[in-house]
Amino acid sequence: MTDRMSFGRMAFIALVVLIFVFLLGPLVTIIWASAFADKILTFPPTAYSFAWYAHAWSTDAFSSGFLMSVKVGICATIGSLVLGVPAALAIERFPFPGRETVRHVLLSPMYVPAIVAGAAVYIYFVEVEILTNFQLAATFTGLVIAHTLVALPWTLRLVCASLVSANASSEEAARSLGANALQTFFLVTLPIIRPGMIAAAMFSFIASFSDLEKSLFLVGPGKTTLPIAIINYLEWSLDPTIAAVATVQILIIGTALIVSDRFVKLGKAF
Repeated sequence: MTDRMSFGRMAFIALVVLIFVFLLGPLVTIIWASAFADKILTFPPTAYSFAWYAHAWSTDAFSSGFLMSVKVGICATIGSLVLGVPAALAIERFPFPGRETVRHVLLSPMYVPAIVAGAAVYIYFVEVEILTNFQLAATFTGLVIAHTLVALPWTLRLVCASLVSANASSEEAARSLGANALQTFFLVTLPIIRPGMIAAAMFSFIASFSDLEKSLFLVGPGKTTLPIAIINYLEWSLDPTIAAVATVQILIIGTALIVSDRFVKLGKAF
């Protein structure tokens, strides 16, 4: 019996190790390849160099795409917080008819396949332009609106998780002592959900920064995000520049995930 338990434990550990290798292997390979000196990706490399990082930044498509992704991500994060925090507060603290319907509508961008959502947003923007002569597709404003839709469900989930785990008695006590709704929110509720808001901001930025599908339909001249720049570059070149850009993207997203998990355990939001 002991031998069977030991064998089962070893088999389980081996399975876990294989799963981690399967998940982390591609990331490790990309980071490793970013240091290859060869102009064409070959294994094993003949030498190592970090010159591809400088080459990536000196390439206008990558530098402008990176800056555009950062700007769109920051704006989308602010938009998702402005919309998501009041929505989460209303859903978790104020029961009303159709509350669950509202919750699912706000979370629906998470359920719809990304490529379908991107096509739908593009068609909607085209219809708006036809009716009002106001262009949204291929503009910075259109990108921000679409990326806000990407980020909003994550903000709602994380802030709702903070509100659910927080004790509402402090808010009730503040109201019973004469505080109005705004005073209760800013003096009591906001400090309680601040960690969730910080995690939501980080995760919203990640969702926007790494988005490909919606951006694919909405970018235009001078309005290209980093994931689209990577796709365009891959059409003509296959050198370690791509690995260098992807490594920077991995480090940014990984850092943001670690910071998010520091404030709210992400497992509570799923």
